[in-house]
Amino acid sequence: MIRKSFKMKLYEGMAAEYEKRHNELWPEMKNMIHEYGGSNYSIFLDEETHVLYGYIELEDEERWKQTAQTEICKKWWAFMADIMETNPDNSPVSVDLKPVFHLD
Repeated sequence: MIRKSFKMKLYEGMAAEYEKRHNELWPEMKNMIHEYGGSNYSIFLDEETHVLYGYIELEDEERWKQTAQTEICKKWWAFMADIMETNPDNSPVSVDLKPVFHLD
């Protein structure tokens, strides 16, 4: 299992909307995450900086990268683009975090 962590950034004042949309995550999006080997997915918010910290466990990172080509992922990115920093293709601006410690 591959542990992956990353950060993204919300626009100010969008924390409640971000949480609402994720609490209502589309079943197709949930299925896609699992189909592409993602599990144990969590996102945390630093309320002072509006930075989101994501954590996901992956079966295969190359397979996970293919999620970006799915129609449901593209639809989700477009849905979220108005509340967070995004790239020209609507994907969230995301920076991988370097693992420095882990304890089971």
